[in-house]
Amino acid sequence: MSESGAHATLDLRGVMCPINFVKTKLKLEMMSPGEVLEVILDSGEPIQNVPKSIKEEGHRIIEVKKEGDFFRLKVEKG
Repeated sequence: MSESGAHATLDLRGVMCPINFVKTKLKLEMMSPGEVLEVILDSGEPIQNVPKSIKEEGHRIIEVKKEGDFFRLKVEKG
């Protein structure tokens, strides 16, 4: 686990919807239940849509933190 408290990190800054959700979903599929994925997303559409879609897939959003013009999202695989 990294110092961020996540098992893996996915930097999706500059990646448009819905590709950023697809990449997040694929990464979560490779992880074990209970593991934490840190996802870095742009503000606007990505931070509005990706967390909602992740929850619909049965995963849990642990933390959302704004850092400058992007967000760090911590997701626990369900």
